[in-house]
Amino acid sequence: MKIGFVGLGVMGSRMLRHLTAAGHAATVYDIDPGTRDAVAAACGAAAAVSPRTVAEAAEIVVTMLPDGPAVREVALGPDGLAEGFRPGALLLDTSSAEPWITREIGERLAGQGVEMVDAPVSGAEEGARTATLVFMAGGSETAVARARPLLGLMGKEIFHLGPLGAGHTMKTINNLATALTFLGTAEALMIGKSCGLNAKAMVDVLNVSTGYSFVSQRRLAQDVVTRKFQDRFRLDLMLKDMGIANRLAEARELPVPMSALGRELWRRAVAELGEGSVTTEIVRWYERQMGFELKDEP
Repeated sequence: MKIGFVGLGVMGSRMLRHLTAAGHAATVYDIDPGTRDAVAAACGAAAAVSPRTVAEAAEIVVTMLPDGPAVREVALGPDGLAEGFRPGALLLDTSSAEPWITREIGERLAGQGVEMVDAPVSGAEEGARTATLVFMAGGSETAVARARPLLGLMGKEIFHLGPLGAGHTMKTINNLATALTFLGTAEALMIGKSCGLNAKAMVDVLNVSTGYSFVSQRRLAQDVVTRKFQDRFRLDLMLKDMGIANRLAEARELPVPMSALGRELWRRAVAELGEGSVTTEIVRWYERQMGFELKDEP
């Protein structure tokens, strides 16, 4: 199949490799020409000069971008995908985006006979590299069925949540739950550390007890206790997803005090640590507030 791929960063470049390894002919684009050319060469793909030229060469275009506005610009902006799509094409957006922007894009593309599926992912860089991502899909039954073969090459689980926008809604609440778990677990461990407990021992206990979570097993054990802080997902991107979830709640007049407080705490952490900081550095923010570190002496 002739496919296109737009957004060749940490996630997109790794996802693309699985598609080209399966024999799909790819035309690719990234806002950074150097990244585009390097990834295209590594994957045996053709480098495109614009999203429009990607769409002109592909039956299905996959996007992996930071947020909804970026997807809208790539899809509907000047020299965008919409200018190159032919009727019958499909846009498969795997970004983490605002559901209302996704539906806006889908409505615009539907007017020219192009379908859209939103299928954001969970699994981070490791999942993209090992093709073990979890996809949360929204769209029509036929559109999702059409996307499944490609999703199956890049991940291990595919959930069809509902109509267009449902995937991005699910991704947002998943990240909200993850962020709140980060806050609660980090805070609890800091209390334990202040009482003289060993950081690694506390995380080991959590991982075989009721306090277990993805955060304790895959982030704290590998990234915080070791003091590596190499998680590739940025604090500001998590804050963006928390904001989307809170906005969805506000639109439905739902009382969500924990979500609102969590977002405010995360906002403070981003302001103090900087947008380039990664999610596990939420622990560093706590350490600054409390005046000691969550680490064990050699």
